[in-house]
Amino acid sequence: MKVTFDIECTPEEARAFFGLPDVQPMQERMMDEIEKKMQENVKAMDPETMVKTWMPIALQNMAELQKLFWENMNMQPTSSNKK
Repeated sequence: MKVTFDIECTPEEARAFFGLPDVQPMQERMMDEIEKKMQENVKAMDPETMVKTWMPIALQNMAELQKLFWENMNMQPTSSNKK
C-alpha cells in the first residue's frame, strides 16, 4: 500500500507548522550590517589607497630579495668541493 500526500504551503507556513523560529528579521539585520561594512571597505579599494598600503611591503620584500642575491653572489666556493 502506497500513500502520497501533496501539501501546498508557503515556507512561512511550513516553518510555523514544524515549530521552527522565524529568522527573517535577524537575517535582515545581518544583511544591513554586512552591507554597511562592504560600503566602508569599498572606500579602501581606491587605487591610491591600495598603492600606499602595499608599497612599503613590496619595497621591503624587494630589499630582502636583493640582500639575498648579494649574499649568494658574494659567497666564495669552498675548497672542500675541489679535489
